[in-house]
Amino acid sequence: MGGDESVTTATPDAAGDEAAPETDIEKDTEAEPTGPPPRRRRLWPRVLLGSVAGVLALLLAGAGYAYWRTDQALDSIDRIPDALPSLPEEDQPPGAAGDAEVYLLVGLDAEETPEEGPAWQAGAARSDTMMLLQLSGDRQTASVVSLPRDTWVDIPGHGDAKLNAAYSWGGPPLMVETVQNLTGIRVDHLAVVDWTGFKELTNAVGGVDVDGQHMNGEDALTYVRERKSLPGGDFDRTRRQQNFLRALMTQTLSADTLTDPGRLGGLLDAVGDVVSVDDQLSNGDLRGLLWGLRDIRASDVHFMNAPVTGTDMIDGQSVVLLDHEAAQPLWRAMRDDEMATFLTGDQAPAELGDTVR
Repeated sequence: MGGDESVTTATPDAAGDEAAPETDIEKDTEAEPTGPPPRRRRLWPRVLLGSVAGVLALLLAGAGYAYWRTDQALDSIDRIPDALPSLPEEDQPPGAAGDAEVYLLVGLDAEETPEEGPAWQAGAARSDTMMLLQLSGDRQTASVVSLPRDTWVDIPGHGDAKLNAAYSWGGPPLMVETVQNLTGIRVDHLAVVDWTGFKELTNAVGGVDVDGQHMNGEDALTYVRERKSLPGGDFDRTRRQQNFLRALMTQTLSADTLTDPGRLGGLLDAVGDVVSVDDQLSNGDLRGLLWGLRDIRASDVHFMNAPVTGTDMIDGQSVVLLDHEAAQPLWRAMRDDEMATFLTGDQAPAELGDTVR
């Protein structure tokens, strides 16, 4: 045959079969995929969402527990039936202006009250302390005015007598009616405080600091009860009670109490043993009150005594005479929700000082 002819050769494979003929262009690599490269799955969004969900779950659980714990404490507060006067509207003094509210705080000493039975029994005990608490409508300030227990007043249905006799003769409603007639201010709610119970409350917050001295519950109880050794007698005792309440409020609102679960739980448990309120205050009302006072600090609460002209002897009794003329601007400022302005003026009574005998 003439000329070289290119021939195709075959190479046997491992099995001895003939392999496919080799071509001039060998494709020994796989075809590259077409389209965009696959994205890596990112984990951080899921991690972040999971973390947020976990935090929210903890916050909700904590909020739920706090709500339950608070509600449990509020349930333990005794409600006093028919504590407010059942008088026709036209026989009641006007209420405080706007959203301002007025509370009457009545202090009882458990040494003088029966251990068992109803909260009030005719003739069983006289109230030891009377304070009017006015909360401003914007809930930025509060004012506490003490009424001396020996103030000579007209008690409806009984005539002239010492103010604290009203509780003995007619219980909470007669006490409220007497104070309303004396001041011309409608009392929105009543709270009866057991001074002995404050011993447990003081211990629950870890004690209080009064005039440079750290007091436990027993010390505090002795402090607020003392009267005979004080130069001003009941007047000085009233100042001590206000001073103690101020110190207790300072400690209660401190981070040491509010962020310590043990102290906060003890505080909530002690509340029901200390305070009774009128039956018009529901748990929701009390919770709303606490929420409304969340921004108030001890420095925003002003303590003072009602102005008096002095003491006298009437019917063989040592009594306190209220200065009605000087008191009228005070009662008007409380009723008109103008205490912030009134306390900066010349007619305001002296406020509780930094130190007390």
